[in-house]
Amino acid sequence: QVQLVESGGGLVQAGGSLRLSCTASLTINGMGWYRQAPGKERELVAAISSIKTTYYADSVKGRFTISRDDAKNTLYLQIHSLKPEDTAMYYCAASGRDYGPPDDYWGQGTQVTVSS
Repeated sequence: QVQLVESGGGLVQAGGSLRLSCTASLTINGMGWYRQAPGKERELVAAISSIKTTYYADSVKGRFTISRDDAKNTLYLQIHSLKPEDTAMYYCAASGRDYGPPDDYWGQGTQVTVSS
């Protein structure tokens, strides 16, 4: 069983930046970040494979950067130019697969709130 612990969320003004972190209990192949806003479905915003191939949702391209440090078993999501519509609970997820959406293991989430 893989345990994932997120950190780095908070309240930030529009236009600001945040870096989310997710520490895993062991090294795992596919990792990613999802978000869920109130009343909306959970969506995959970014993912990264073990060979650092990345995926971004169209809504975040150019503003979000996903990266990983396998020496620290840590996944990051750097967010720039935050918008109020980025307000959501952000979840770290991982998978033993190195393809497809990572969704076998989940963290508890970290809240990001963007004020206008």
